[in-house]
Amino acid sequence: MEGICPIDSQFSHEISALLKPPPAHQLQEYFDNLIRTRQYLGLKVKHDGEFGKGVYADSDFGEGELVLKDQMLVGAQHSSNKINCLVCGFCFRFIGSIELQIGRRLYLQGLGVSTSNGCGRETFSHNSHDHCQVDSSEDEDNCYMEDHDELGECASSSSKDKVPLPKGVVESLMNGELALPYPKEFPLPSAIACSGGCGEAYYCSKLCAEADWESSHSLLCTGEKSESICREALSKFIQHANETNDIFLLAAKVICFTILRYKKLKKAHLKEQEKYTSAIVLKNGDLPLLLEAWKPISMGFKKRWWDCIALPDDVHSCDEAAFRAQIKELAFTSLKLLKEAIFCKGCEPLFSLEIYGHIIGMFELNNLDLVVASPVEDYFLYIDDLPYPQKKKAEEITRQFLDALGDDYSVPCQGTAFFPLQSCMNHSCYPNAKAFKREEDRDGQATIIALRPIFKEEEVTISYIDEDLPFDERQALLADYGFRCKCPKCLEEEP
Repeated sequence: MEGICPIDSQFSHEISALLKPPPAHQLQEYFDNLIRTRQYLGLKVKHDGEFGKGVYADSDFGEGELVLKDQMLVGAQHSSNKINCLVCGFCFRFIGSIELQIGRRLYLQGLGVSTSNGCGRETFSHNSHDHCQVDSSEDEDNCYMEDHDELGECASSSSKDKVPLPKGVVESLMNGELALPYPKEFPLPSAIACSGGCGEAYYCSKLCAEADWESSHSLLCTGEKSESICREALSKFIQHANETNDIFLLAAKVICFTILRYKKLKKAHLKEQEKYTSAIVLKNGDLPLLLEAWKPISMGFKKRWWDCIALPDDVHSCDEAAFRAQIKELAFTSLKLLKEAIFCKGCEPLFSLEIYGHIIGMFELNNLDLVVASPVEDYFLYIDDLPYPQKKKAEEITRQFLDALGDDYSVPCQGTAFFPLQSCMNHSCYPNAKAFKREEDRDGQATIIALRPIFKEEEVTISYIDEDLPFDERQALLADYGFRCKCPKCLEEEP
């Protein structure tokens, strides 16, 4: 490590306060309010001294019934996945049109931009611990030209089984000059460009655009209207995250989310002061406001990233200390770039390496795969299921595009997100619920379905791993989470 983060020692008291687990009554109050305001019917959170918090049924659920649709607190599409899928930057619905989705991907594919899940660079991918899973205009829909430079100069993916198309055909598909058959069966919202002018973020509605701007994007936007203190530094931070690990982008969203909440609270506090002749003085400076802004994040279980990341298979145990030191150094490099871009004086403790490491560790231990099925897959399946005369006529147009896309035409939107209620669900190797997207689930919310009847007062459990693995393999995987499973299945199978 080239040096120790000075903020860690300067703000040790504030950092300790931020990382201190919320008291039981505050935790209960937060989740009771969350369940009430989001109308998560039939559920409650209870705190257990031995196992911590858990989600319990407050009414009966039948097999296959929806238990929960949990809106994410913060989430992001994987950087490499942006090549394959154009989605709303806030709710992650597919946007534009079927023609635009297909044409944009073929256009980028033709430029030599990889459509695989990685760019072949040296990366430190996190062990996901996935619990699974202005009015619009034509100019805004035609975002493919602006996007490709931001997606990285990656090596082209394998062209095996792909039949290239003339450039003019692809461009006419993107520009709306060439219409595919039956597009009205798969309507998508128009792509609305970020109001900050970054040319990178697009949305399904003004509502989503405004919500993302207010929650984090106003500080992470690289456009002219960005509220970051240095757009050049921000671009360097984003580039570093894309080249190493895009989990840093999630951590940045958390910090931006907290800063913007803090600024709102500070503004409201100052306005309140103006009503009185004697000013209301906060104890410990602005720390109470920062703690309040941080509260939604404080509810997630956290460990430092370099301590909780699973040791990769290709790293020998004797090299573990060096590996973890390297991970810590990587995080510190990312943090310094982020601090140059969005530093806020009143929120200085957020830019400590200790806080940054714990935020990333929260995603390591609490995240759920963000997955949204591709309408492109549904479209080609629809064409394939048409009666023979219509199918033959449609395929005269669509076959060339399917051949050009190749076998991976059905890639969904993929990313990582933190879901406040789903993250409270405990593991069982004999779970009664699972993360499962239904046909109607077309955004990034976490969808939890009952695997079997769940009765009132019963804990709702999911599996963090493949529960069909042998006992020893399950326990080894769960050790990464820091616990030994004692569910009924494990107790029965334990040697």
